[in-house]
Amino acid sequence: MLGKTAGGLLWMFRYLERSENTTRLIEAGFRIALTRPATSDDEWASVLDASGARAAHGQRHATTTQANAIDFLLRDPANPSSVLACIEGARNNARLVRTALSREVWEATNECWMEARRLLARPVRERDLPEVLAAIRQQSALVRGALHGTMLRNDIFNFARIGTFAERADNTARILDVKYYVLLPSISQIGSPLDNVQWENILRSVGGLRSFRWLHGAEITPLGIAQFLILDGRMPRSLAFCTAKIAANMGYLEKEYGARHPSHALVEALLGRLSAASTEAIFEAGLHEFILDFLSDVAGLAAQIETDYRFYG
Repeated sequence: MLGKTAGGLLWMFRYLERSENTTRLIEAGFRIALTRPATSDDEWASVLDASGARAAHGQRHATTTQANAIDFLLRDPANPSSVLACIEGARNNARLVRTALSREVWEATNECWMEARRLLARPVRERDLPEVLAAIRQQSALVRGALHGTMLRNDIFNFARIGTFAERADNTARILDVKYYVLLPSISQIGSPLDNVQWENILRSVGGLRSFRWLHGAEITPLGIAQFLILDGRMPRSLAFCTAKIAANMGYLEKEYGARHPSHALVEALLGRLSAASTEAIFEAGLHEFILDFLSDVAGLAAQIETDYRFYG
């Protein structure tokens, strides 16, 4: 496969996953805002930080409010990582690699783009926000369903999945960071009912509340949730699960192409560190610091994949 095609596939699914993940980040901020002890827009500055859009938002708006933060993250043309821009980026990459996709995948991607343009044609009212976010996630799920149901399990599929899980791992780490490092009002709130409600909202934002309760019952603790979202290989948005999937798909590429690259060693090393980690050790060293290291590792891995497979060569 040409490197340009491989890059188009990986970025098509990175953009698609990023659009869904941004809706989840918005939902996390929206839910947590509802649990704040006083009226405050601090959480939206934190959400913008987590999405990497704080600086761009600051150039657009003098102050940060819920309304302008949500609009900026969803649809503002000044934000190249907005939900609408990401879905358009996914569609543009799909057009570049159209011959590598099944008809069903292309049609689902195009439909996702058209529906997003309709839903985000104007600022979303607060009362409509949950419904709009859910509709965008549903469209994204339809593209993934078409991929799984109609595509050969070959290098095309593997690059698509690597893009999906690299973006998903990055997002889960950022959502954890928004909650624990920034949104907690004060050290005195740790373990309080407010703290527990916010952790529960984090589980909701990654679609993991019911799964967590199946495994752990009604008791929700920071350690239990961190274990679930970082190290539990059964949770499809956990850091361990996503890293294992990237490693598996890269292993398939190694077999298919008969070539091993530095990126293979990087992902195996990252998976090894996660396998050897414990939640207690992570909290003792600092959850925020752990997340920053993980985000750096994922970014380095993605850059090495681009180099190894000559996306722009």
